[in-house]
Amino acid sequence: MEAAPAIKKTNVIDASNRVPEWVMPMVRAGVFGFDAFLTALCFFSAFTLREGDPILSSSAWAWSQQFVPYAGILLFAVPARLAMLLYFRAYRFEGAFSYLQEAIKIFKATLVSSLLIVTWAFLFRGGFAFREFSYSRAVFLVDFALALIGFTIFHIVVRFVQTRVRERGINLIPTLVVGTTAEARRTVQELNDGRYLGYRVIGIVSGRDETAVGHEIVLDGGERIPLVGSIDELADLIGEHNIHEVIITDDTLEIERLFEAMMRICRRQKVEFRFAPSIFNLLPQKTSVEQIGVLPMVRLFREPLSDAQRFIKRASDVVIASTVTVLTMPLWVLVAIVIRVDSRGPILFKQERVGMDGRRFLCYKFRTMLADADESLHRDAYLKNIEGQREANAGDEEKPVFGKVKNDPRITAAGKWLRRTSIDELPQFLNVFRGEMSVVGPRPPIPYEVEQYELWHRKRLDVKPGITGLWQVSGRNRLTFDEMVRVDLYYIENWSLLLDIKIILMTLPAMFRGDGAR
Repeated sequence: MEAAPAIKKTNVIDASNRVPEWVMPMVRAGVFGFDAFLTALCFFSAFTLREGDPILSSSAWAWSQQFVPYAGILLFAVPARLAMLLYFRAYRFEGAFSYLQEAIKIFKATLVSSLLIVTWAFLFRGGFAFREFSYSRAVFLVDFALALIGFTIFHIVVRFVQTRVRERGINLIPTLVVGTTAEARRTVQELNDGRYLGYRVIGIVSGRDETAVGHEIVLDGGERIPLVGSIDELADLIGEHNIHEVIITDDTLEIERLFEAMMRICRRQKVEFRFAPSIFNLLPQKTSVEQIGVLPMVRLFREPLSDAQRFIKRASDVVIASTVTVLTMPLWVLVAIVIRVDSRGPILFKQERVGMDGRRFLCYKFRTMLADADESLHRDAYLKNIEGQREANAGDEEKPVFGKVKNDPRITAAGKWLRRTSIDELPQFLNVFRGEMSVVGPRPPIPYEVEQYELWHRKRLDVKPGITGLWQVSGRNRLTFDEMVRVDLYYIENWSLLLDIKIILMTLPAMFRGDGAR
């Protein structure tokens, strides 16, 4: 085993050459704007090279008669190109990159956007003003070739400039390395020698309780990296020094302590965690392997969903909620009449729930209980469920029911039917429209439930709660609380639009079986 690196005393943290926060957004905006210009330029050039006709009219400030059918295609081509470049993360200028990976990104974005442009051309012709017009295929082929060459050259040049800037110590990600072993020293040495990789190691964090704060690791070139604290102080150190990435190199680190530190970090800080390959056994499922210089690294997805995934999920939520609301509107009217006839009180029941990131909101349901129902019955039952007590089972050994009040006297006659069919949850689509819930996600908890959560339970608050979810189709109230949380975490780690569709399709049979009443 290699000896631990020499440690000397210091209390200085080097955080120089940090650019103002507005610089990188301005750089992205500039690259984004030039890409839009480049898209239009390539399209104009392709039309001119293939057709030989002018773009603008010679008699007025307008498109030429020959270019008018292509003008509608251009209006789609610009956002299509930009959207695909954004989707393939061509505007991510943080961290390590390679010119080959950059070229692959550009190729994918250009190819997919070109296919979308061709598709739009056929739709535009078939459903709008130019049904009899025949577009030149060569224009689209030349446009693809020019765009591929132009975007590749431009983005490679941008990356080349970025590399030169980084060598001056600018545009570097403030990073902490956890561990004081030889592996930690090798990692720090590689990041320090390869400034072009885009990392500035601010300090070392000990994976043990004894930290020897005020000491430092001395690298080969003489640079000194301070030891700034222990793993228990990680969350505070991240906030204090505005850390953006944490690299874990200590294979003796207790995973519970690491995840406790991760859970204490506000997600708005957008901190990335990476693991050295020597601790693969600690990893959750949703990881990706990357290379930083000569160092293989495993990246944890701190964000449960990427921006693109959030957009896709939100768009699908709005489409599904709109469709279901329109189709079930007569049922809403019928249920409202039944509730009004069955018992006195409001038609809708509003209850405070906890959503993503702990934000509270009013959750809507059709009222299934008496208007003056005592909430303490459910509170006591659910707290027993969280604590794992035997009394939490409102059923029997063969058919357990957790988190429910046994023979609940508060439920009305109509309420029993509404709960058995889950129709009482239809008003939650209003919460979906408001952006407080999703169609699929973890069950929305009540504030007094969250107060009793252990730290790892809070991970289920990383996404919007859902009307239905994997917990519902996997057993619903037959699952203990800890089992439900593990199912929710599996869903978060493995989200995809296809998984949401599968859960929705599995929910319908569960409703017909009357699982909501169990």
